[in-house]
Amino acid sequence: MFQWFLRDLTGMLGGVLFTCYQGSNLDSNAKMWRLVADLMNDLGMLMDLVSPLFPSAFVFIVCIGSLSRSFTGVASGATRAALTQHFALENNAADIAAKEGSQETLATMIGMALGMLLARLTIGHSFPIWISFLSLTMFHMYANYKAVCCLSLNTLNCERCSIVLSHFLKTGQVLSPKKVSSMEHVLPLWMTSWNLKGGDSLYKQVRLGVRVSSLDSLAMVDLLQSAGSHYKKEKYLLQQKGGIIRIITHKDSAGADILQSFIHALVMAKLDDQDGGSMSSEGQSWMDKHYEVFVLKLQSSGWKTERLLSSSVVWRANWLVNYSDGKHD
Repeated sequence: MFQWFLRDLTGMLGGVLFTCYQGSNLDSNAKMWRLVADLMNDLGMLMDLVSPLFPSAFVFIVCIGSLSRSFTGVASGATRAALTQHFALENNAADIAAKEGSQETLATMIGMALGMLLARLTIGHSFPIWISFLSLTMFHMYANYKAVCCLSLNTLNCERCSIVLSHFLKTGQVLSPKKVSSMEHVLPLWMTSWNLKGGDSLYKQVRLGVRVSSLDSLAMVDLLQSAGSHYKKEKYLLQQKGGIIRIITHKDSAGADILQSFIHALVMAKLDDQDGGSMSSEGQSWMDKHYEVFVLKLQSSGWKTERLLSSSVVWRANWLVNYSDGKHD
């Protein structure tokens, strides 16, 4: 009895902790977390099958399986909601969800029938059972990977925005969502080296929603000068140091302002990679000349430009600029 209580407790605590640490990333990386949810579900089933083979570590293995399924429950439910919005082209999210549920039920019924047939054929033979389980699990993971790679999302997250902007800076053209989907990574970051497909890593040099109190005094002085010169009308501030572009967002900034600030930071990071040194004036000049054209081309290529899918911007700041004499507070 205690073993099952410990298993259930581990699953519940795992789901809560996973939501606390990764909940804000599920929207921005829906494809990756959809794939991770399926992988963790397979891992949970594997732990359940392996646990009787190691009686001394039975409780530990069962808890690992319960923890894996708790991650699956949170990630699967959250990403399903995000992907349902993508497929609801006519704002019919309820209709899409209902049809998806019906398809899942039908697939489950067919799977149960085939599973009972396979169990009857392999009953009493442990080797064929393990071969069947491992081969079907590998096929399941491969099919899910290919399905996620085929999914072309038309919303901009940090990586997709970086890929599109880098291509625009080189050619003046905007890639379509379908083309970008073949270039972005869908595996977790620690598996990036296994999944190199030409994606752009420029976004890793940008820190969005930086806390002002975390900056030193010199950085604060630089921000005050920027607020009165380069960023009088924008609802964000950029601070460059050590190859990292930090974005401080205004408390009144909307989704479009956050997208603009992130693109501005990417431009500065790109210029810094090419020429070195501070690129504040060059970045601002590019934004003044090309930003509106870039956004229009994004929209004409099928991208949504209302907001940037990113982690929640928790820390915001407030500043006032006197437009008559350039004073700032």
